[in-house]
Amino acid sequence: MKKYTNTGSKDTRSGFGAGMTELGQKNENVVALCADLIGSLKFDDFKKNHPERFFQIGIAEANMIGIAAGLTIGGKIPFTGTFANFSTGRVYDQIRQSVAYSDKNVKICASHAGLTLGEDGATHQILEDIGLMKMLPGMTVINTCDYNQTKAATLALADHHGPAYLRFGRPVVPNFTPADEPFVIGKAIMLNEGTDVTIIATGHLVWEALIAAEALEAKGISAEVINIHTIKPLDEEAILKSVAKTKCVVTAEEHNYLGGLGESVSGVLALNNPTPQEFVAVKDSFGESGTPEQLMEKYKLNNQAIVEAVERVIKRK
Repeated sequence: MKKYTNTGSKDTRSGFGAGMTELGQKNENVVALCADLIGSLKFDDFKKNHPERFFQIGIAEANMIGIAAGLTIGGKIPFTGTFANFSTGRVYDQIRQSVAYSDKNVKICASHAGLTLGEDGATHQILEDIGLMKMLPGMTVINTCDYNQTKAATLALADHHGPAYLRFGRPVVPNFTPADEPFVIGKAIMLNEGTDVTIIATGHLVWEALIAAEALEAKGISAEVINIHTIKPLDEEAILKSVAKTKCVVTAEEHNYLGGLGESVSGVLALNNPTPQEFVAVKDSFGESGTPEQLMEKYKLNNQAIVEAVERVIKRK
């Protein structure tokens, strides 16, 4: 299999910050709105270099979404930033009515998603945000895997017209995708070709899927690994092409299995090619306080869990 190298672990939120810094220089219509979390969202450089295009809204997330929607009327491209829990659950009504229903060109950017938020615990570890956002008509949903991909996605969203949700995280994770790799919204990325099983991963689980594929190779199992960074629109063609070859699939995500990537994939398969599938995801529960490593281990969101899921699904072929 093709080997991917960790070129230096970084947090994905810093990739967002780097993308915003570049957008500030390249596109005068890009504006940033933050709900009192400048440092956490890595807005520092954008605020310093473009103070006239930065709006500190404070702890008033619903107002932030409404202001962002209004700014689009004048041709601005607003990027909002706060924690994923506050970006979606707290302001769902405003997103539905003022952004999605009105088809406003707002980019809702969310850090600290999933269990890897860590010690702040279940109240902040949203695990249902992908489901909430993908159900909104016209909403693009993106979940990036590392620093480079998050930066590339941020840049791509400025050129994409329409409401979008960009999900990234707090912890330092391996940075392994090429810095110059084009980011095409809605287009999956083949990381490793295989013949025995398809592993479809998103976000922090992509790196774990690659580690799992190496372990499976040592066991004589050939795993195809696909990075689905865009949950909606989903690259159905890539999924169906791979599964037609391997005849079984494992999906892996840092999200509740209800409403997430796995559910989207199973819907595609049910309509086109019913296929055995195993889910590596949180099983209908909230999180808890702990380090990211402890939580990913307890909730079985790591490479070992992917290997075990592959071994189960292959028996179901």
